[in-house]
Amino acid sequence: MNLNRTGRVGALCWVAAAPLFLAASLVTGLRWREPTYSWAIHNISDLGNAHCGIWDTTRPRYVCSPWHPLMNAATVVTAVLLATGLLLTWRLLGRGAVVRSAQTLLLAATAGYALAALYPADVDENRHVLGAFLIMGLGNVGLLLAGLAPRATTLGRCRRLTLSAGLVALAGTVLFVAQQGLGLGVGGMERVAVLPFPIWACCLGVLLAEVPADRTRPTRSAVPT
Repeated sequence: MNLNRTGRVGALCWVAAAPLFLAASLVTGLRWREPTYSWAIHNISDLGNAHCGIWDTTRPRYVCSPWHPLMNAATVVTAVLLATGLLLTWRLLGRGAVVRSAQTLLLAATAGYALAALYPADVDENRHVLGAFLIMGLGNVGLLLAGLAPRATTLGRCRRLTLSAGLVALAGTVLFVAQQGLGLGVGGMERVAVLPFPIWACCLGVLLAEVPADRTRPTRSAVPT
C-alpha cells in the first residue's frame, strides 16, 4: 500500500493528537494549588471545570483549575485532529462492515471529546456525561471492533496493537464505572479507559506515515527541443 498526500496528512493528524492532549493535561494540572492535581484522585474532567468548589457527590473533592480554558481548547483540537485523521484515512484502513462500523463508532468518540470540552462537567453535566459516554462507551467498542477487522485490511494488519488497546480501554471503562482503581486510583482508571484511543491513533499514524508515498501519478513527458 502506497500512501497518498491526503492519507499522510491524516496520519500526521493522528500522530499529533495524543501528545497534545497529554501535554495539555500535564501543564493544566501543574497550575493547581491547594490541592495539587492528582492523576490518581482527580478525573480528567476536573481539569476543564470552569469554577472552584467541592465537586462530585460520589467522590467529593475540591476542584479548582485556573487554566481550564487551555485544557478545554486542547481537547477540542484533539477532537478535530482525531476526526480529521479518521476521515482522511477512511478508505486506506480497509473496507467491509466491520471496518466501517469501527470507523463510525470511533468518529462518534471524537465528537465526545468535543462535547466534553465545550460543556465542562460543572457547566452542563448532562451533555458532558454524554460526551464521556461517546468516548468510553461507543469509542472503546469501536476500538475493539477495529481489532477484529479482516487481516487483509490495514486495520487487520495492526490487529495485535488494536485488540490490545480495545481490551484495555473496555476493561478500564468497566472498572471506572464501578469506581474501582485497582491501585491506580479511580482517576488513574479513567485514563486507562480514555487514553488507549488517542495513543492507538498516534501509533497507527506513525506506522502509516512510514508507508512509501504514492508515486502512481503520471509525470510530465519531456518536451523535445
